[in-house]
Amino acid sequence: QAQLVESGGGLVQAGGSLRLSCKFSDTTISHYAVGWFRQAPGKELEFVAFISWKRFTTYYGDSVKGRFAVSRDNALAIVYLQMNSLKPKDTAVYYCAAASTIDNGRENSADQYEHWGQGAQVTVSS
Repeated sequence: QAQLVESGGGLVQAGGSLRLSCKFSDTTISHYAVGWFRQAPGKELEFVAFISWKRFTTYYGDSVKGRFAVSRDNALAIVYLQMNSLKPKDTAVYYCAAASTIDNGRENSADQYEHWGQGAQVTVSS
């Protein structure tokens, strides 16, 4: 049973926007920190964004700073990734992931995360 369910992917033209959602289907882990990662065809997994549970501390990958914004609604157990000014190079499968604890400075490391969503395809056309 999936514990993180993603939605909101799709096809958009360059310059457009999309919002991804990551819903905790298992509320026992809804207090976990959440990271977003993406993987383009033939490329390695790339860190996109992070948000902590309590203080909503955020971090972003260099390639998305100023264009993407991560937020969460703990009452609804949902984390969002708002993606603006999308570029063709943003095309990838996007994954949300949850972690009970994160080692300092390692929010961008995939191995810190215990639970992963199924992935959502985002395609940006030129």
